[in-house]
Amino acid sequence: MTAPHPSSAQSPTGLGDQPHAYNPVTQPQLFEAVIRKRCVAFIIDAIIIALLWTVAVVVVSILGVLTLGLAWLLFGLIFPLVGLGYNAITIGGPNSATIGQRMMGLTVPMWYGGKVTPLIAAFHALLFWFSLAIFCPILLWAFFDQRKRCLHDILAGVLVINRP
Repeated sequence: MTAPHPSSAQSPTGLGDQPHAYNPVTQPQLFEAVIRKRCVAFIIDAIIIALLWTVAVVVVSILGVLTLGLAWLLFGLIFPLVGLGYNAITIGGPNSATIGQRMMGLTVPMWYGGKVTPLIAAFHALLFWFSLAIFCPILLWAFFDQRKRCLHDILAGVLVINRP
């Protein structure tokens, strides 16, 4: 029998074939105190989002008066758009972290080491807000995961790690 030709060997082609870029065994410093830092970062980001919501409500209220009430139809969109937009712009932006995460020394890469896009960042935020509102115990998953990921992190394909 002959050995298979090297060109016939299959090379990894999909993302599922790639190993994780961040290993908690060889790089434990990336995962130290991440859960605590995420909690503090969440509080900071919640305050910033609340301030942004307040500004948006004032702007829509003024526009509502100027448009004889027509702009008040936007009130239903303010809350989701501000929250998702904040995460899409900050996590999907050049710093790959929200303001609170940057203050806590965290960053949000993809599990394979790539950069998070704004769409994935918004999806990650949507999953987070859904899990916070509906399935709060899912957030406890991070205490049992080697990489300190919550379930919404796994579903979105991202990690939250200490800035290297």
